[in-house]
Amino acid sequence: MEGMLYKWTNYISGWQPRWFVLDGGTLSYYDSQEDAWKGCKGSIKISVCEIQVHSSDSTRLDLIIPGEQYFYLRAINAAERQKWLVALGTAKACLTDNRTKREKELQENTEALKTKMSELRLYCDLLLQQVNKIKENDELGETVETGIDTGTMVKSTCTTFLKTLEECMQIANRTFTTDLGTHSPPGTPPVAAIKPQKVHFESSIIHSKQVLPAAHITQKAAELEHYNQPAGGDTEKTCDQEKHDQELCKGDQSEKHDGKRGEKGGVALECQQETIFDQEENQDQFKTPSDSSESDTEQVDTFFNTMSHRFSDMRLDDDNGIPSQEFLDSCYAIVPVLDKLGSTVFAPVKMDFVGNIKKIQQKLISDPDGFPTLQSIVLHEVQTSVAQVRNSATEALLWLRRGLKFLKEFLSEINAGEKDIQAALNNAYGKTLRQYHGWVVRGVFALALRAAPTYQSFTAALVSREGDEQRSDFTSSMHRDLEVYLPAMEKQLTILDELYEEYSLESDEVV
Repeated sequence: MEGMLYKWTNYISGWQPRWFVLDGGTLSYYDSQEDAWKGCKGSIKISVCEIQVHSSDSTRLDLIIPGEQYFYLRAINAAERQKWLVALGTAKACLTDNRTKREKELQENTEALKTKMSELRLYCDLLLQQVNKIKENDELGETVETGIDTGTMVKSTCTTFLKTLEECMQIANRTFTTDLGTHSPPGTPPVAAIKPQKVHFESSIIHSKQVLPAAHITQKAAELEHYNQPAGGDTEKTCDQEKHDQELCKGDQSEKHDGKRGEKGGVALECQQETIFDQEENQDQFKTPSDSSESDTEQVDTFFNTMSHRFSDMRLDDDNGIPSQEFLDSCYAIVPVLDKLGSTVFAPVKMDFVGNIKKIQQKLISDPDGFPTLQSIVLHEVQTSVAQVRNSATEALLWLRRGLKFLKEFLSEINAGEKDIQAALNNAYGKTLRQYHGWVVRGVFALALRAAPTYQSFTAALVSREGDEQRSDFTSSMHRDLEVYLPAMEKQLTILDELYEEYSLESDEVV
């Protein structure tokens, strides 16, 4: 639906006519219908706002996101207001109905998870009692038979504890893995889109009996570059291109043999165009060591240099302000690393990570111009005394920062040469998240570690072209990309550390 409504602007200008458009669950407004092509002046998400009818004004309706956004509107008359109320209510109801089934399932599984966690606490208390009993028996010098009976009880309790923990994981997997990729806020980029690969071609001029100097080959290859075929097609040349290449080759031969181009018995020449990956060995013999090194570097692309957004590509403000949207895009782009570790067992970790991104994204959507940097979001919530409120953007950024530190430490372990993925994950967890997790969450993480992939499987998932992980220069390429990516990531995390320390926003709460 679209039409004209009056919008309250301020006490000087009062009510001003604006052109409103309701589309896809978002209400946007423009200066006028004719100026709609210039872009909207503002918008509000119907799914998260309250629709209020004025008690005395029959033409007025208010759209409110408490503490965030307010739209005070007036229709031309009561009938027009009723049309807008029906359209807005329908849009909100449709969005709500689509979530009802999922929310019901989530609620049921959450209750089941709470029940299982209560059982885990019970078994934990029972284990402590049994361990204390063993200590007492040992001090009193009880018989061997008594110790065996107590040990059997402890074993039985441990078995039940582990079984219940696995049931918790099953419930968590069933709850959190189904729609992780479909809950991104509108307008957010797809998670870690991979850039299209460019296939490089280069020309080489080969003498059948005589090899030209490497520098000369490079020069002629540059001359032929314009005639190379684009990636994805055959590398056959047109007649004109072959003729041109033959002329170039003959020119080379005349320089070598002082003009004896047409002499009988002269050295035959052959010009051919080869792709890098098809004729790699032939190419290497005509290149200097530096040329060969540069070619290898270009050929091996890893996940970290083909990401859609990277921390290393971001430009900070003069006062080290971290651009909000670019930071969130870079966070979305690193999420697939968790999938590469195991999409099922790391689903709860991924959901928590993505959930924190979404909370900050919602805050940013409420006022994009007002929150250009992460610092502006945090300072706004500090000034409005909501920074330490549950589910605030500041709290979400706190946990997102901790999750990023975990990933950074893990990737640093890999970059340092650690080939045991389970050990790398365990070391990173101990340095970052472990201190903020209670024994239940630690147990869940320990269970997830059992399913960690091998180093070969993990690195195979980091290449953008299948088989590149088998190349001898893959490891050096991965180190090259990580040595660019990780320092930039660490710099931004350090800036956030200083911000949270300055305003005393750190929390020792254990979950």
